[in-house]
Amino acid sequence: MRISRRQFIAASAAVTGSTLLWAKDEASAPSAYGAVPSPRVLRWQSMETNAFLHFSVNTFTNKEWGYGDEDPNDFNPTEFDPDQIMRTVKAGGMKGAILTCKHHDGFCLWPTKTTEHCIRNSKWRNGKGDVVRDLSEAAHRAGLKFGVYVSPWDRSNAAYATPAYITIYHEQIRELLTHYGPIFEIWFDGANGGDGYYGGAREKRHIGPDYYQWDKILALVHKLQPQTVIFGAAGDVRWIGNESGIAGDPCWSTFSVQKEKAQNDPHASENGGIDALNHGVRNGSIWKPAECDVSIRPGWFWHQDQNDKVKTPDQLIDLYFDSVGRGATLLLNVPPDNKGLIEPSDATSLSELHQRIEQMFAQNLASSAKLCASNVRGAGRRFNAHNLVDGDRETYWATDDAVTTPELTVDFGSTQQVAIFRLREAIALGQRIAAFSIDAWQDGGWKEIVQDTSIGNCRLIRLPQPVTTNKLRLRITDCPVALALAELSVFASV
Repeated sequence: MRISRRQFIAASAAVTGSTLLWAKDEASAPSAYGAVPSPRVLRWQSMETNAFLHFSVNTFTNKEWGYGDEDPNDFNPTEFDPDQIMRTVKAGGMKGAILTCKHHDGFCLWPTKTTEHCIRNSKWRNGKGDVVRDLSEAAHRAGLKFGVYVSPWDRSNAAYATPAYITIYHEQIRELLTHYGPIFEIWFDGANGGDGYYGGAREKRHIGPDYYQWDKILALVHKLQPQTVIFGAAGDVRWIGNESGIAGDPCWSTFSVQKEKAQNDPHASENGGIDALNHGVRNGSIWKPAECDVSIRPGWFWHQDQNDKVKTPDQLIDLYFDSVGRGATLLLNVPPDNKGLIEPSDATSLSELHQRIEQMFAQNLASSAKLCASNVRGAGRRFNAHNLVDGDRETYWATDDAVTTPELTVDFGSTQQVAIFRLREAIALGQRIAAFSIDAWQDGGWKEIVQDTSIGNCRLIRLPQPVTTNKLRLRITDCPVALALAELSVFASV
């Protein structure tokens, strides 16, 4: 029977009657620094790439925003194949998929009891269909996590902007979080109020501060699905401030929000608007990482005239580096077509993205190199530099509390071409590093080739041109506390 290293230490200490022999090797972990992620957010950040599935009556009416007066019979995906959709998502390397269960038009893709503007009144499957159930079960079969988007705004409902709608909306959330298995993320859009059908009124309606009663919504989500991560609305995850999929540089996972601002704008920050969303707030009061939503097409819903405008694998790779590579999560929209399938053009581009990423990060040159750190916490094995290359995000290189600007040498033992670096902090302890540099040994001396700031969950760096060297040096140049770095990987492929 194999036992863990910690069990071995405990057993040995019991035999000797003392833990003193292991004190050096078992130095205490660094204290957490600032705001830290909750366990559910920590799990969410480890996913890094997820798919958005914009699918509704808009898919059939050729609109981006439905008005709310659509005929439920418009929804009729004659070849709907949830397994094809989820296979395609998985082939693209996505870890989860979020479905637009209800967009601003108010049409619900499940047989809700809260409104007649739903799939129950469509001719598709004689009103017996349930897209949410079909896709949630297909996600489970594919080994993917499933999430739901449920728009607060409802341009169809006659009760919208009155207190009666709040009961309706909260019940829709309850239905989705009760009947469709584990939900990894619930998405609340920021589009709220304006013109709509509203049961035939065809007028503009506006809402006041905290109309939706977000405190009750958050409590409901946490009660029904404690592991669900909440996007927007004073939840766990923030919008990146654009729909182009590009995080700021730097992009901090910490943020600061004023409650009174959040009541009016679920994406508000006390430190400013779009700039704070895009970059985060260094040493902010809460941990609220960024999510980069972007579509593989010009629009969010499928439109036939956009079949030749799908983003190329090269464009998707750039988005990957500008989102995941800056510590954010990529939420890539891949909308099913009016048959209920992912178009071949979208599927091909998505699959090639995953293949390129797999090839790019296949061989970590640092894993076979000699690593030499200027300081190791407790001078023992628990926090040594080899934790950087063991493939485990929970182990890390740490320094003594007094050492905040350490160095690490990576000696390949022979000349290598290097082009890409990947670094990760042990973010369970907070986002600690504020600046770092990487040097290459060339012509008998060190030459700086990288100078950067935030690391966080993931930092990807592509050199403008590959560099040939036999050793590298990582220098932490700004870190207010002891280091806790989980990964340093080096790759040759671009």
